[in-house]
Amino acid sequence: MTRVHNFNAGPAILPLDVVQETAAAVLDFNGTGMGIMEISHRSKEFDAMIKEAQADLLSIMNLSADEYAVLFLGGGASMQFLMVASNFLKTSADYIVTGVWAKKAYEEAAMLGDAKVSASSKETKFNQIPKTWNLNPDADYVHITTNNTIYGTEWKTLPETGNVPLVADMSSNFLSRPYDFGKCNLIYAGAQKNVGPSGVTIVIIKKSWMEKANEKLPTMLNYRTHIDNESLFNTPPCLPIYAFHRTMKWILKMGGLEAIQLHNEKKAAYIYDVIDKYSDFYKGHVVVKEDRSLMNISWNLPSAELEEKFVKEAKALNMVGLKGHRSVGGIRASTYNALPLESAEALANFMVEFYNNNK
Repeated sequence: MTRVHNFNAGPAILPLDVVQETAAAVLDFNGTGMGIMEISHRSKEFDAMIKEAQADLLSIMNLSADEYAVLFLGGGASMQFLMVASNFLKTSADYIVTGVWAKKAYEEAAMLGDAKVSASSKETKFNQIPKTWNLNPDADYVHITTNNTIYGTEWKTLPETGNVPLVADMSSNFLSRPYDFGKCNLIYAGAQKNVGPSGVTIVIIKKSWMEKANEKLPTMLNYRTHIDNESLFNTPPCLPIYAFHRTMKWILKMGGLEAIQLHNEKKAAYIYDVIDKYSDFYKGHVVVKEDRSLMNISWNLPSAELEEKFVKEAKALNMVGLKGHRSVGGIRASTYNALPLESAEALANFMVEFYNNNK
């Protein structure tokens, strides 16, 4: 089988080792004679695996199990828009809106309570991260989205929010770089960008913050339900959790988040360097270079016809997933953790060739 250069935005490329290990586990999980999709989630074998996955994640993030709980939930990151507000929005919450998904998170919270937009880059078509914001020191929490999948901006450091708890949707750059994760009271991420297949959402929540959570909630929307039952209140997404478990082992094998960041910077540089060199032809969406995402690189060509030609010719060279999001068009290359350096280099070389043939 020939593996393509996979630039899909999600579901996205996984480490080949993880794919192969998961495929084997579908047939036989840890010598049980049953596949990971067949084994009981109450079994000692599954319990050992899920606990190891939680421990590895906290180790990678340099967080303590005494302070933080790790949950594996369904419903995608979109369900977390609702769960965060349901559990913690009592008086008001501040949302910094940096893209489509940040806007959706705000809109969901606004249906439940007094959610406010404290800063937004909407007026400039989300081409940068706001540098100033007006935060309420008495807010229940501040919510950010650390990476803009569609437009290609990224928070390089987490904002200072004083005594106000910080909530971060890290879905599209989760574990792609070191952050001071301890600044956050709650982090959530859909797995399908960087750490596994679709079907599981990872939530890391500060246990002490649960003391301030709303109590009268539907069972499945209440974080306490899932903390008390260690993500096993109902049958969890067993296969995606196993793939996540193997991805944590892969990150550790790679050398942790510092090594992952260096790998991602090299890949992104291949592509951004071409955009910068041929800026009369390739128009990068993000105008502030320090705000450029390492995960999602978005740009336009001089015409929609050239963009269509670019995608078609790239596909003929086994480069897939380069068509921009339907809401903005253009070209987008998603360079998640598992994308090999060779794929980014191949795309950069094709971009130079395409420029020379179409300028």
